[in-house]
Amino acid sequence: MGRVTSDTSATHTAALSAPEPAGRPPAWQRRLRRFGYAGRPQADARTRLVAPFPEPDLRPWAWLGAGPDLAARLARWSGWLGPLLVTLCAGVLTFWNLGSPRKVIFDETYYPKDAWSLLQYGYEGTWAKDANDALLAHPPHILLSPEHSYVVHPPMGKWLIALGEWAFGMNPFGWRFMTALLGTLSVLLVCRIGRRLMRSTALGCLAGALLAVDGLHFVMSRTALLDLIVMFWVLAGFGCLLVDRDRTRARLAAALPAGLGAGQVRPDDAVGDRLRLGWRPWRIAAGLCLGLSAATKWNGLYFLAAFALMSVLWDMGARRTAGARHPFRAIVRRDALPAFVSTVVVALATYLASWTGWIVTKGGYYRDWATTPEGRGGSWSWLPDWLRSLWHYQSEVYAFHTGLTTPHTYMSNPWSWLVLGRPVSYFYEDPKTGHDGCTAAEGCAREVLALGTPLLWWAACFALLYVLWRWLFRRDWRAGAIACGVAAGYLPWFLYQERTIFLFYAVVFVPFLCLALAMMIGAIIGPPGATERRRTIGAVGAGVLVLLIVWNFIYFYPLYTGLPIPKSAWHNRMWFDSWV
Repeated sequence: MGRVTSDTSATHTAALSAPEPAGRPPAWQRRLRRFGYAGRPQADARTRLVAPFPEPDLRPWAWLGAGPDLAARLARWSGWLGPLLVTLCAGVLTFWNLGSPRKVIFDETYYPKDAWSLLQYGYEGTWAKDANDALLAHPPHILLSPEHSYVVHPPMGKWLIALGEWAFGMNPFGWRFMTALLGTLSVLLVCRIGRRLMRSTALGCLAGALLAVDGLHFVMSRTALLDLIVMFWVLAGFGCLLVDRDRTRARLAAALPAGLGAGQVRPDDAVGDRLRLGWRPWRIAAGLCLGLSAATKWNGLYFLAAFALMSVLWDMGARRTAGARHPFRAIVRRDALPAFVSTVVVALATYLASWTGWIVTKGGYYRDWATTPEGRGGSWSWLPDWLRSLWHYQSEVYAFHTGLTTPHTYMSNPWSWLVLGRPVSYFYEDPKTGHDGCTAAEGCAREVLALGTPLLWWAACFALLYVLWRWLFRRDWRAGAIACGVAAGYLPWFLYQERTIFLFYAVVFVPFLCLALAMMIGAIIGPPGATERRRTIGAVGAGVLVLLIVWNFIYFYPLYTGLPIPKSAWHNRMWFDSWV
Protein backbone atom coordinates (compact mmCIF):
# COMPACT_ATOMS: atom_id res chain seq x y z
CA MET A 1 0.00 0.00 0.00
CA GLY A 2 1.15 3.55 -0.62
CA ARG A 3 2.26 5.55 2.36
CA VAL A 4 -0.42 7.67 4.02
CA THR A 5 0.56 11.31 3.73
CA SER A 6 -1.12 14.66 3.79
CA ASP A 7 0.39 15.46 0.40
CA THR A 8 0.61 13.42 -2.78
CA SER A 9 4.07 12.08 -2.04
CA ALA A 10 7.31 12.90 -0.32
CA THR A 11 8.59 14.33 -3.60
CA HIS A 12 5.53 16.50 -3.98
CA THR A 13 5.82 17.66 -0.38
CA ALA A 14 9.39 18.68 -1.02
CA ALA A 15 8.29 20.56 -4.11
CA LEU A 16 5.69 22.46 -2.14
CA SER A 17 8.20 23.44 0.51
CA ALA A 18 11.03 24.35 -1.86
CA PRO A 19 12.38 27.90 -1.55
CA GLU A 20 11.11 30.62 -3.84
CA PRO A 21 13.40 32.55 -6.15
CA ALA A 22 15.64 35.13 -4.59
CA GLY A 23 14.14 38.56 -4.05
CA ARG A 24 11.53 40.08 -1.84
CA PRO A 25 8.02 38.69 -2.59
CA PRO A 26 5.15 41.11 -3.28
CA ALA A 27 3.31 42.64 -0.35
CA TRP A 28 0.10 40.67 -1.05
CA GLN A 29 2.06 37.42 -0.77
CA ARG A 30 3.64 38.51 2.50
CA ARG A 31 0.18 39.30 3.94
CA LEU A 32 -1.31 35.99 2.78
CA ARG A 33 1.55 34.06 4.39
CA ARG A 34 0.02 34.89 7.77
CA PHE A 35 -2.77 32.49 6.80
CA GLY A 36 -0.50 29.73 5.52
CA TYR A 37 0.01 30.84 1.91
CA ALA A 38 2.86 29.06 0.16
CA GLY A 39 4.50 30.42 -2.98
CA ARG A 40 4.76 28.54 -6.23
CA PRO A 41 6.99 25.46 -5.85
CA GLN A 42 10.33 25.61 -7.60
CA ALA A 43 11.23 21.92 -7.92
CA ASP A 44 12.30 20.30 -11.19
CA ALA A 45 9.84 21.03 -14.01
CA ARG A 46 9.16 17.32 -14.57
CA THR A 47 8.19 16.84 -10.92
CA ARG A 48 5.97 19.91 -11.00
CA LEU A 49 4.26 18.71 -14.16
CA VAL A 50 3.65 15.13 -13.02
CA ALA A 51 4.12 14.38 -9.32
CA PRO A 52 5.48 10.82 -9.11
CA PHE A 53 3.86 8.06 -7.13
CA PRO A 54 5.93 7.20 -4.04
CA GLU A 55 7.69 3.87 -3.93
CA PRO A 56 5.35 1.24 -2.42
CA ASP A 57 6.00 0.31 1.20
CA LEU A 58 7.05 -3.34 1.58
CA ARG A 59 6.87 -3.45 5.38
CA PRO A 60 3.14 -4.31 5.75
CA TRP A 61 3.56 -7.33 3.48
CA ALA A 62 6.73 -8.39 5.30
CA TRP A 63 4.85 -8.21 8.61
CA LEU A 64 2.28 -10.60 7.10
CA GLY A 65 5.04 -13.12 6.39
CA ALA A 66 5.58 -12.51 2.66
CA GLY A 67 9.08 -12.99 1.28
CA PRO A 68 10.94 -10.12 -0.41
CA ASP A 69 9.91 -11.08 -3.96
CA LEU A 70 6.27 -11.72 -3.04
CA ALA A 71 6.15 -8.54 -0.96
CA ALA A 72 7.46 -6.53 -3.92
CA ARG A 73 4.83 -8.01 -6.25
CA LEU A 74 2.01 -7.45 -3.77
CA ALA A 75 3.15 -3.88 -3.20
CA ARG A 76 3.07 -3.25 -6.96
CA TRP A 77 -0.39 -4.81 -7.25
CA SER A 78 -1.77 -2.98 -4.22
CA GLY A 79 -2.89 -0.10 -6.42
CA TRP A 80 -5.59 -2.47 -7.70
CA LEU A 81 -5.81 -5.06 -4.92
CA GLY A 82 -6.73 -2.50 -2.27
CA PRO A 83 -9.48 -0.78 -4.29
CA LEU A 84 -10.91 -4.12 -5.44
CA LEU A 85 -11.05 -5.40 -1.85
CA VAL A 86 -12.88 -2.26 -0.70
CA THR A 87 -15.24 -2.58 -3.67
CA LEU A 88 -15.95 -6.23 -2.89
CA CYS A 89 -16.94 -5.33 0.67
CA ALA A 90 -19.13 -2.48 -0.62
CA GLY A 91 -20.78 -4.82 -3.14
CA VAL A 92 -21.64 -7.44 -0.52
CA LEU A 93 -23.08 -4.71 1.69
CA THR A 94 -25.13 -3.20 -1.13
CA PHE A 95 -26.50 -6.36 -2.73
CA TRP A 96 -27.33 -8.14 0.53
CA ASN A 97 -31.11 -8.58 0.61
CA LEU A 98 -31.46 -6.00 -2.18
CA GLY A 99 -35.11 -6.91 -2.84
CA SER A 100 -36.15 -5.79 0.64
CA PRO A 101 -38.39 -4.03 1.32
CA ARG A 102 -40.54 -5.74 -1.30
CA LYS A 103 -42.40 -2.55 -1.99
CA VAL A 104 -42.49 0.27 -4.49
CA ILE A 105 -40.79 2.91 -2.35
CA PHE A 106 -40.88 6.67 -2.89
CA ASP A 107 -40.14 7.65 -6.54
CA GLU A 108 -39.75 4.03 -7.57
CA THR A 109 -43.38 4.54 -8.54
CA TYR A 110 -42.03 6.40 -11.61
CA TYR A 111 -38.64 5.32 -12.90
CA PRO A 112 -38.84 1.48 -12.84
CA LYS A 113 -42.19 1.61 -14.61
CA ASP A 114 -40.88 4.10 -17.17
CA ALA A 115 -37.87 1.82 -17.67
CA TRP A 116 -40.07 -1.19 -18.34
CA SER A 117 -42.11 0.87 -20.79
CA LEU A 118 -38.94 1.83 -22.66
CA LEU A 119 -38.17 -1.86 -23.09
CA GLN A 120 -41.62 -2.46 -24.55
CA TYR A 121 -42.24 0.60 -26.72
CA GLY A 122 -39.09 2.76 -26.81
CA TYR A 123 -40.94 5.54 -24.99
CA GLU A 124 -42.81 5.98 -21.69
CA GLY A 125 -46.35 4.58 -21.79
CA THR A 126 -49.21 4.88 -19.30
CA TRP A 127 -49.74 2.69 -16.22
CA ALA A 128 -52.99 1.98 -14.45
CA LYS A 129 -53.59 3.56 -11.04
CA ASP A 130 -53.27 0.26 -9.17
CA ALA A 131 -50.16 -0.82 -11.13
CA ASN A 132 -47.91 -0.87 -8.02
CA ASP A 133 -50.05 -3.43 -6.21
CA ALA A 134 -50.38 -5.50 -9.39
CA LEU A 135 -46.59 -5.60 -9.82
CA LEU A 136 -46.14 -7.05 -6.32
CA ALA A 137 -48.99 -9.55 -6.56
CA HIS A 138 -48.53 -13.33 -6.93
CA PRO A 139 -48.35 -13.71 -9.87
CA PRO A 140 -47.49 -10.12 -10.89
CA HIS A 141 -49.50 -8.24 -13.50
CA ILE A 142 -48.15 -5.59 -15.86
CA LEU A 143 -50.87 -2.95 -16.25
CA LEU A 144 -49.19 -0.92 -19.00
CA SER A 145 -50.75 0.63 -22.09
CA PRO A 146 -49.02 2.21 -25.15
CA GLU A 147 -50.70 5.58 -24.55
CA HIS A 148 -47.84 8.05 -24.04
CA SER A 149 -47.27 9.77 -20.70
CA TYR A 150 -45.57 13.05 -19.86
CA VAL A 151 -42.16 12.58 -18.25
CA VAL A 152 -39.73 15.31 -17.23
CA HIS A 153 -36.36 13.54 -17.17
CA PRO A 154 -34.24 12.30 -20.10
CA PRO A 155 -34.28 8.55 -20.78
CA MET A 156 -30.68 7.44 -20.20
CA GLY A 157 -30.99 6.56 -16.51
CA LYS A 158 -34.24 4.70 -17.15
CA TRP A 159 -32.61 2.68 -19.91
CA LEU A 160 -29.98 1.57 -17.39
CA ILE A 161 -32.64 0.59 -14.86
CA ALA A 162 -34.31 -1.33 -17.69
CA LEU A 163 -31.19 -3.49 -18.11
CA GLY A 164 -31.73 -4.91 -14.61
CA GLU A 165 -35.42 -5.47 -15.31
CA TRP A 166 -34.59 -7.23 -18.59
CA ALA A 167 -32.14 -9.51 -16.78
CA PHE A 168 -34.04 -10.23 -13.54
CA GLY A 169 -37.65 -9.29 -14.20
CA MET A 170 -40.05 -6.55 -13.19
CA ASN A 171 -39.55 -6.91 -9.42
CA PRO A 172 -37.75 -4.95 -6.69
CA PHE A 173 -34.45 -6.81 -7.18
CA GLY A 174 -34.62 -6.35 -10.94
CA TRP A 175 -35.32 -2.64 -10.91
CA ARG A 176 -32.74 -1.96 -8.18
CA PHE A 177 -29.98 -4.09 -9.69
CA MET A 178 -28.33 -1.47 -11.90
CA THR A 179 -28.27 1.28 -9.27
CA ALA A 180 -26.71 -1.23 -6.86
CA LEU A 181 -24.12 -2.18 -9.46
CA LEU A 182 -23.28 1.44 -10.29
CA GLY A 183 -23.19 2.33 -6.60
CA THR A 184 -20.67 -0.47 -6.02
CA LEU A 185 -18.56 0.53 -9.02
CA SER A 186 -18.55 4.12 -7.81
CA VAL A 187 -16.64 2.94 -4.73
CA LEU A 188 -13.98 1.50 -7.04
CA LEU A 189 -13.86 4.76 -8.97
CA VAL A 190 -13.38 6.80 -5.80
CA CYS A 191 -10.57 4.49 -4.65
CA ARG A 192 -8.73 4.87 -7.93
CA ILE A 193 -9.46 8.59 -8.25
CA GLY A 194 -8.30 9.21 -4.68
CA ARG A 195 -5.13 7.23 -5.34
CA ARG A 196 -4.31 9.24 -8.46
CA LEU A 197 -5.31 12.54 -6.88
CA MET A 198 -3.39 12.12 -3.62
CA ARG A 199 -0.68 9.74 -4.85
CA SER A 200 -1.51 7.36 -2.01
CA THR A 201 -3.20 3.98 -2.32
CA ALA A 202 -4.10 4.05 1.37
CA LEU A 203 -5.85 7.43 1.16
CA GLY A 204 -7.58 6.41 -2.05
CA CYS A 205 -8.92 3.24 -0.43
CA LEU A 206 -9.95 5.27 2.61
CA ALA A 207 -11.98 7.64 0.42
CA GLY A 208 -13.70 4.67 -1.23
CA ALA A 209 -14.39 3.04 2.12
CA LEU A 210 -15.93 6.27 3.41
CA LEU A 211 -18.24 6.32 0.40
CA ALA A 212 -19.20 2.70 1.08
CA VAL A 213 -20.34 3.57 4.61
CA ASP A 214 -22.19 6.76 3.75
CA GLY A 215 -25.87 6.24 4.43
CA LEU A 216 -27.18 8.45 1.62
CA HIS A 217 -25.01 6.76 -1.01
CA PHE A 218 -25.96 3.35 0.42
CA VAL A 219 -29.71 4.04 0.33
CA MET A 220 -29.55 5.51 -3.16
CA SER A 221 -27.57 2.47 -4.35
CA ARG A 222 -30.44 0.27 -3.15
CA THR A 223 -33.25 2.37 -4.65
CA ALA A 224 -34.21 2.73 -8.34
CA LEU A 225 -33.91 6.52 -8.57
CA LEU A 226 -31.91 8.54 -11.09
CA ASP A 227 -29.60 10.62 -8.88
CA LEU A 228 -27.17 7.77 -8.12
CA ILE A 229 -26.80 7.19 -11.86
CA VAL A 230 -26.00 10.89 -12.39
CA MET A 231 -23.39 10.60 -9.64
CA PHE A 232 -21.74 7.59 -11.29
CA TRP A 233 -21.31 9.27 -14.67
CA VAL A 234 -20.11 12.52 -13.08
CA LEU A 235 -17.50 10.58 -11.11
CA ALA A 236 -16.42 8.63 -14.20
CA GLY A 237 -16.05 11.89 -16.14
CA PHE A 238 -13.96 13.40 -13.35
CA GLY A 239 -11.71 10.34 -13.30
CA CYS A 240 -11.21 10.52 -17.08
CA LEU A 241 -10.17 14.17 -16.80
CA LEU A 242 -7.63 13.27 -14.11
CA VAL A 243 -6.05 10.64 -16.36
CA ASP A 244 -6.06 13.13 -19.23
CA ARG A 245 -4.34 15.70 -17.00
CA ASP A 246 -1.52 13.34 -16.05
CA ARG A 247 -0.97 12.14 -19.62
CA THR A 248 -1.02 15.63 -21.08
CA ARG A 249 1.47 16.97 -18.54
CA ALA A 250 3.69 13.92 -19.10
CA ARG A 251 3.67 14.75 -22.83
CA LEU A 252 4.77 18.30 -22.05
CA ALA A 253 7.50 17.06 -19.70
CA ALA A 254 8.80 14.66 -22.38
CA ALA A 255 9.15 17.54 -24.83
CA LEU A 256 11.14 19.80 -22.49
CA PRO A 257 14.93 20.10 -22.90
CA ALA A 258 17.32 18.55 -20.41
CA GLY A 259 18.14 20.45 -17.22
CA LEU A 260 21.32 20.70 -15.19
CA GLY A 261 20.78 17.62 -13.01
CA ALA A 262 20.61 14.02 -14.14
CA GLY A 263 17.15 13.20 -15.43
CA GLN A 264 15.92 16.75 -14.94
CA VAL A 265 14.26 19.00 -17.49
CA ARG A 266 13.95 22.77 -17.63
CA PRO A 267 11.04 24.97 -18.72
CA ASP A 268 11.10 26.12 -22.31
CA ASP A 269 8.85 28.79 -23.78
CA ALA A 270 8.85 27.16 -27.22
CA VAL A 271 7.37 23.99 -25.75
CA GLY A 272 5.02 25.74 -23.34
CA ASP A 273 3.62 28.17 -25.90
CA ARG A 274 3.57 26.15 -29.11
CA LEU A 275 3.48 22.39 -28.47
CA ARG A 276 0.31 20.76 -29.80
CA LEU A 277 -1.01 18.22 -27.32
CA GLY A 278 -2.52 15.98 -29.99
CA TRP A 279 -5.14 13.27 -29.60
CA ARG A 280 -6.68 13.19 -26.11
CA PRO A 281 -9.02 10.17 -25.90
CA TRP A 282 -9.49 10.46 -22.14
CA ARG A 283 -10.98 13.94 -22.48
CA ILE A 284 -13.36 12.64 -25.14
CA ALA A 285 -14.31 9.83 -22.74
CA ALA A 286 -14.97 12.50 -20.11
CA GLY A 287 -17.29 14.31 -22.52
CA LEU A 288 -19.12 11.04 -23.15
CA CYS A 289 -19.55 10.35 -19.42
CA LEU A 290 -20.70 13.88 -18.65
CA GLY A 291 -23.13 13.69 -21.55
CA LEU A 292 -24.55 10.49 -20.05
CA SER A 293 -24.97 12.27 -16.71
CA ALA A 294 -26.94 15.09 -18.35
CA ALA A 295 -28.93 12.49 -20.32
CA THR A 296 -30.05 11.06 -16.96
CA LYS A 297 -30.94 14.34 -15.22
CA TRP A 298 -30.25 17.89 -16.30
CA ASN A 299 -28.18 18.77 -13.24
CA GLY A 300 -25.37 16.87 -14.97
CA LEU A 301 -25.01 19.96 -17.19
CA TYR A 302 -23.57 21.94 -14.27
CA PHE A 303 -20.77 19.38 -13.94
CA LEU A 304 -20.17 19.50 -17.68
CA ALA A 305 -19.66 23.28 -17.55
CA ALA A 306 -17.55 23.22 -14.37
CA PHE A 307 -15.31 20.31 -15.37
CA ALA A 308 -14.80 21.56 -18.94
CA LEU A 309 -13.60 24.91 -17.56
CA MET A 310 -11.45 23.16 -14.95
CA SER A 311 -9.80 21.05 -17.66
CA VAL A 312 -8.87 24.13 -19.68
CA LEU A 313 -7.46 25.83 -16.58
CA TRP A 314 -5.38 22.71 -15.94
CA ASP A 315 -3.98 23.04 -19.46
CA MET A 316 -3.11 26.68 -18.82
CA GLY A 317 -1.31 25.75 -15.60
CA ALA A 318 0.56 22.95 -17.37
CA ARG A 319 1.75 25.27 -20.13
CA ARG A 320 2.83 27.89 -17.58
CA THR A 321 4.84 25.25 -15.69
CA ALA A 322 6.37 24.08 -18.98
CA GLY A 323 7.65 27.62 -19.56
CA ALA A 324 4.94 29.36 -21.59
CA ARG A 325 5.32 33.15 -21.54
CA HIS A 326 1.68 33.63 -22.53
CA PRO A 327 -0.19 30.58 -21.20
CA PHE A 328 -3.65 32.09 -21.69
CA ARG A 329 -2.91 32.95 -25.30
CA ALA A 330 -1.47 29.46 -25.77
CA ILE A 331 -4.59 27.66 -24.57
CA VAL A 332 -6.84 29.91 -26.65
CA ARG A 333 -4.82 29.09 -29.76
CA ARG A 334 -4.01 25.42 -29.07
CA ASP A 335 -6.42 23.94 -26.54
CA ALA A 336 -9.73 25.80 -26.24
CA LEU A 337 -11.42 24.57 -29.43
CA PRO A 338 -10.33 20.89 -29.04
CA ALA A 339 -11.45 21.03 -25.39
CA PHE A 340 -14.86 22.42 -26.39
CA VAL A 341 -15.36 19.71 -29.00
CA SER A 342 -14.12 16.93 -26.71
CA THR A 343 -16.39 17.86 -23.84
CA VAL A 344 -19.35 20.05 -24.83
CA VAL A 345 -19.93 18.80 -28.39
CA VAL A 346 -19.41 15.15 -27.46
CA ALA A 347 -21.71 15.56 -24.43
CA LEU A 348 -24.47 17.18 -26.50
CA ALA A 349 -24.20 14.43 -29.14
CA THR A 350 -24.45 11.84 -26.36
CA TYR A 351 -27.50 13.55 -24.94
CA LEU A 352 -29.19 13.56 -28.33
CA ALA A 353 -28.35 9.89 -28.90
CA SER A 354 -29.99 8.97 -25.59
CA TRP A 355 -33.36 9.94 -27.13
CA THR A 356 -33.03 7.39 -29.94
CA GLY A 357 -35.94 5.27 -28.68
CA TRP A 358 -38.23 8.31 -28.67
CA ILE A 359 -36.96 9.44 -32.09
CA VAL A 360 -37.35 6.17 -34.00
CA THR A 361 -40.85 5.47 -32.66
CA LYS A 362 -44.05 7.42 -33.19
CA GLY A 363 -45.91 7.11 -29.88
CA GLY A 364 -43.87 9.24 -27.50
CA TYR A 365 -45.13 12.39 -25.83
CA TYR A 366 -44.83 15.41 -28.21
CA ARG A 367 -43.22 13.10 -30.78
CA ASP A 368 -45.38 14.49 -33.61
CA TRP A 369 -45.71 18.04 -32.31
CA ALA A 370 -43.92 19.48 -35.36
CA THR A 371 -46.68 18.10 -37.64
CA THR A 372 -49.50 19.76 -35.68
CA PRO A 373 -50.87 23.20 -36.62
CA GLU A 374 -48.99 24.68 -33.65
CA GLY A 375 -45.69 23.21 -34.79
CA ARG A 376 -45.87 23.88 -38.53
CA GLY A 377 -44.16 26.83 -40.11
CA GLY A 378 -41.77 29.25 -38.46
CA SER A 379 -38.14 30.09 -39.21
CA TRP A 380 -36.93 26.63 -38.15
CA SER A 381 -39.24 24.60 -40.39
CA TRP A 382 -36.26 23.44 -42.46
CA LEU A 383 -35.10 21.26 -39.55
CA PRO A 384 -36.28 17.63 -39.33
CA ASP A 385 -39.69 17.24 -37.67
CA TRP A 386 -38.32 14.99 -34.94
CA LEU A 387 -35.68 17.56 -33.95
CA ARG A 388 -38.20 20.41 -33.72
CA SER A 389 -40.55 18.18 -31.74
CA LEU A 390 -37.73 17.24 -29.37
CA TRP A 391 -36.75 20.89 -28.89
CA HIS A 392 -40.35 21.77 -28.03
CA TYR A 393 -40.45 18.89 -25.55
CA GLN A 394 -37.27 20.13 -23.87
CA SER A 395 -38.62 23.68 -23.58
CA GLU A 396 -41.78 22.37 -21.92
CA VAL A 397 -39.74 20.29 -19.50
CA TYR A 398 -37.59 23.32 -18.64
CA ALA A 399 -40.73 25.32 -17.85
CA PHE A 400 -41.90 22.49 -15.60
CA HIS A 401 -38.65 22.27 -13.66
CA THR A 402 -38.28 26.00 -13.11
CA GLY A 403 -41.92 26.37 -12.05
CA LEU A 404 -42.12 23.37 -9.70
CA THR A 405 -43.11 24.89 -6.33
CA THR A 406 -45.65 22.34 -5.07
CA PRO A 407 -45.03 21.85 -1.30
CA HIS A 408 -43.83 18.42 -0.16
CA THR A 409 -43.49 16.97 3.32
CA TYR A 410 -39.81 16.18 2.87
CA MET A 411 -38.65 19.14 0.79
CA SER A 412 -35.65 21.00 2.17
CA ASN A 413 -33.53 24.07 1.50
CA PRO A 414 -29.94 23.45 0.32
CA TRP A 415 -28.67 25.51 3.27
CA SER A 416 -29.58 22.55 5.49
CA TRP A 417 -28.14 19.77 3.36
CA LEU A 418 -24.58 19.54 4.69
CA VAL A 419 -25.84 19.26 8.28
CA LEU A 420 -28.57 16.77 7.23
CA GLY A 421 -31.39 19.04 8.32
CA ARG A 422 -34.27 17.25 6.58
CA PRO A 423 -33.68 13.70 5.26
CA VAL A 424 -36.28 11.99 3.09
CA SER A 425 -38.26 8.97 4.26
CA TYR A 426 -38.66 6.57 1.33
CA PHE A 427 -40.64 3.93 3.20
CA TYR A 428 -42.21 3.51 6.64
CA GLU A 429 -44.31 0.79 8.31
CA ASP A 430 -45.05 0.01 11.96
CA PRO A 431 -45.64 -3.75 12.12
CA LYS A 432 -47.18 -5.23 15.25
CA THR A 433 -45.58 -7.95 17.36
CA GLY A 434 -45.39 -11.20 15.43
CA HIS A 435 -45.70 -9.60 11.99
CA ASP A 436 -42.97 -8.87 9.41
CA GLY A 437 -40.18 -10.03 11.72
CA CYS A 438 -41.20 -7.86 14.66
CA THR A 439 -40.48 -9.53 18.03
CA ALA A 440 -40.67 -6.50 20.36
CA ALA A 441 -43.66 -6.31 22.68
CA GLU A 442 -43.94 -2.55 22.12
CA GLY A 443 -44.22 -2.98 18.35
CA CYS A 444 -41.70 -2.11 15.67
CA ALA A 445 -40.84 0.43 13.03
CA ARG A 446 -39.48 -0.24 9.54
CA GLU A 447 -38.06 2.70 7.63
CA VAL A 448 -35.83 3.46 4.66
CA LEU A 449 -34.44 6.93 5.41
CA ALA A 450 -32.26 8.77 2.88
CA LEU A 451 -29.89 10.08 5.55
CA GLY A 452 -26.17 10.50 5.15
CA THR A 453 -24.00 8.99 7.89
CA PRO A 454 -24.13 11.95 10.32
CA LEU A 455 -20.57 11.85 11.66
CA LEU A 456 -19.19 11.52 8.12
CA TRP A 457 -21.13 14.53 6.85
CA TRP A 458 -20.38 16.69 9.86
CA ALA A 459 -16.67 15.85 9.62
CA ALA A 460 -16.87 16.59 5.89
CA CYS A 461 -18.00 20.15 6.70
CA PHE A 462 -14.63 20.73 8.35
CA ALA A 463 -12.91 18.89 5.50
CA LEU A 464 -14.46 21.32 3.01
CA LEU A 465 -13.02 24.24 4.95
CA TYR A 466 -9.66 22.47 4.92
CA VAL A 467 -9.63 21.89 1.14
CA LEU A 468 -10.70 25.49 0.52
CA TRP A 469 -7.81 26.65 2.69
CA ARG A 470 -5.38 24.37 0.82
CA TRP A 471 -6.65 25.60 -2.51
CA LEU A 472 -6.60 29.31 -1.68
CA PHE A 473 -3.47 29.56 0.45
CA ARG A 474 -1.36 26.52 -0.51
CA ARG A 475 -2.29 26.64 -4.20
CA ASP A 476 -3.07 22.92 -4.13
CA TRP A 477 -4.80 21.99 -7.40
CA ARG A 478 -6.09 18.73 -5.88
CA ALA A 479 -8.05 20.62 -3.26
CA GLY A 480 -9.39 22.91 -5.98
CA ALA A 481 -10.55 19.92 -8.03
CA ILE A 482 -12.43 18.46 -5.06
CA ALA A 483 -13.97 21.85 -4.27
CA CYS A 484 -15.05 22.15 -7.92
CA GLY A 485 -16.89 18.82 -7.71
CA VAL A 486 -18.74 19.88 -4.57
CA ALA A 487 -19.55 23.34 -5.95
CA ALA A 488 -20.93 21.98 -9.26
CA GLY A 489 -23.26 19.61 -7.44
CA TYR A 490 -24.28 21.90 -4.58
CA LEU A 491 -24.22 25.61 -5.40
CA PRO A 492 -26.62 25.59 -8.39
CA TRP A 493 -29.49 24.52 -6.12
CA PHE A 494 -29.27 27.86 -4.29
CA LEU A 495 -30.62 29.47 -7.48
CA TYR A 496 -33.95 27.71 -6.92
CA GLN A 497 -34.98 28.83 -3.46
CA GLU A 498 -38.68 28.50 -4.28
CA ARG A 499 -38.41 25.17 -6.10
CA THR A 500 -39.39 21.84 -4.53
CA ILE A 501 -36.02 20.15 -3.88
CA PHE A 502 -34.79 17.37 -1.62
CA LEU A 503 -31.71 16.38 0.36
CA PHE A 504 -31.13 13.23 -1.70
CA TYR A 505 -30.09 15.43 -4.66
CA ALA A 506 -26.85 15.88 -2.70
CA VAL A 507 -25.78 12.28 -3.45
CA VAL A 508 -24.21 13.65 -6.65
CA PHE A 509 -21.39 15.36 -4.71
CA VAL A 510 -21.02 12.84 -1.87
CA PRO A 511 -17.90 11.23 -3.50
CA PHE A 512 -16.18 14.62 -3.40
CA LEU A 513 -17.04 15.00 0.28
CA CYS A 514 -15.37 11.63 0.90
CA LEU A 515 -12.29 12.72 -1.07
CA ALA A 516 -12.14 15.94 0.96
CA LEU A 517 -12.40 14.00 4.20
CA ALA A 518 -9.68 11.57 3.12
CA MET A 519 -7.40 14.51 2.30
CA MET A 520 -8.05 16.04 5.72
CA ILE A 521 -7.38 12.70 7.43
CA GLY A 522 -4.06 12.51 5.57
CA ALA A 523 -3.21 15.92 7.04
CA ILE A 524 -4.22 14.74 10.51
CA ILE A 525 -1.80 11.81 10.21
CA GLY A 526 0.94 14.22 9.22
CA PRO A 527 3.50 14.75 6.45
CA PRO A 528 6.35 12.27 5.83
CA GLY A 529 8.92 14.50 7.49
CA ALA A 530 7.05 14.75 10.80
CA THR A 531 8.37 13.19 13.97
CA GLU A 532 7.32 9.67 14.93
CA ARG A 533 5.40 11.05 17.91
CA ARG A 534 3.49 13.47 15.67
CA ARG A 535 2.65 10.72 13.18
CA THR A 536 1.57 8.31 15.91
CA ILE A 537 -0.77 10.82 17.55
CA GLY A 538 -2.14 11.77 14.14
CA ALA A 539 -2.71 8.14 13.16
CA VAL A 540 -4.54 7.42 16.42
CA GLY A 541 -6.75 10.49 16.00
CA ALA A 542 -7.51 9.64 12.37
CA GLY A 543 -8.23 6.02 13.28
CA VAL A 544 -10.66 7.04 16.00
CA LEU A 545 -12.50 9.33 13.56
CA VAL A 546 -12.80 6.59 10.93
CA LEU A 547 -13.99 4.00 13.48
CA LEU A 548 -16.62 6.42 14.80
CA ILE A 549 -17.90 6.95 11.26
CA VAL A 550 -18.11 3.19 10.67
CA TRP A 551 -19.91 2.74 14.01
CA ASN A 552 -22.32 5.52 13.08
CA PHE A 553 -23.17 3.74 9.81
CA ILE A 554 -23.76 0.47 11.66
CA TYR A 555 -25.97 2.25 14.19
CA PHE A 556 -28.22 3.68 11.47
CA TYR A 557 -28.07 0.56 9.28
CA PRO A 558 -31.64 -0.55 10.20
CA LEU A 559 -32.94 2.81 8.95
CA TYR A 560 -31.09 2.38 5.67
CA THR A 561 -32.45 -1.09 4.91
CA GLY A 562 -35.96 -1.15 6.39
CA LEU A 563 -35.15 -3.72 9.07
CA PRO A 564 -37.77 -4.00 11.83
CA ILE A 565 -36.53 -2.50 15.12
CA PRO A 566 -38.38 -1.73 18.37
CA LYS A 567 -40.21 1.56 18.39
CA SER A 568 -37.98 2.82 21.20
CA ALA A 569 -34.85 2.02 19.14
CA TRP A 570 -36.33 3.92 16.21
CA HIS A 571 -37.04 6.95 18.41
CA ASN A 572 -33.46 6.82 19.74
CA ARG A 573 -32.20 7.21 16.17
CA MET A 574 -34.31 10.28 15.50
CA TRP A 575 -31.65 12.67 16.78
CA PHE A 576 -33.55 15.75 15.61
CA ASP A 577 -37.23 16.51 15.27
CA SER A 578 -36.72 17.37 11.61
CA TRP A 579 -35.71 13.75 10.93
CA VAL A 580 -39.19 12.44 11.77
